[in-house]
Amino acid sequence: MGKFVISKRTDGEFQFNLLAGNGQVILTSEGYTAKAGCENGIESVRKNAQDDSKFERKTSTNDKFYFTLKATNGQVIGASQMYESESGRDNGIASVKENAPESTIDDQSA
Repeated sequence: MGKFVISKRTDGEFQFNLLAGNGQVILTSEGYTAKAGCENGIESVRKNAQDDSKFERKTSTNDKFYFTLKATNGQVIGASQMYESESGRDNGIASVKENAPESTIDDQSA
């Protein structure tokens, strides 16, 4: 089972990463000024990860593949790493769908 890891950036903002069961980062959030916002972001991932239409499949300028996950209001909740192939990206999306609902939270921001 995966987990959400909350951390604090050097600029003082909070962020979370969703890790797969093997420890690989599969989704990284934007920065949040308050921990409560970060925790709300995690809940939004849990809620929206089951809706395939919330995933936006993209290709970067250097032809790598990635995805973003959007909330109901259209705001980006998190983005993936870069993948070499479309199938890798699609596997990443499947991993978010599988891991997000039941993942625990590991708060490392203190």
